[in-house]
Amino acid sequence: MDMKEIMRQAQQMQGKLAEAQEKLEEIEAEGTSGGGMVKVVLKGKGDMASMSIDPSLIDPNDAEIIEDLVKAAHDDARRKLEVAHADAMKDATSGMGMLPGFKMPF
Repeated sequence: MDMKEIMRQAQQMQGKLAEAQEKLEEIEAEGTSGGGMVKVVLKGKGDMASMSIDPSLIDPNDAEIIEDLVKAAHDDARRKLEVAHADAMKDATSGMGMLPGFKMPF
């Protein structure tokens, strides 16, 4: 394989990775807890887009329950976002073989 072909493959991979990065930024993941009474939506980079709490949970004397449920919903959304990121990167790199002369380090 000549250098032009290697450069073409590298440019193609760079383009696919750039597309994947754009898709990652558009992904949203919803996490829930308390049987859906608390919902958290995270955007692709992990920023919280929204959060909702069922009014029946709001008890001024027991804020700890809400705090725990918000944390659990956030963790659920984060896990889903990580899976979505892994899937997007897998899709972006599918069909790309290693360049000649390069080997995996393991």
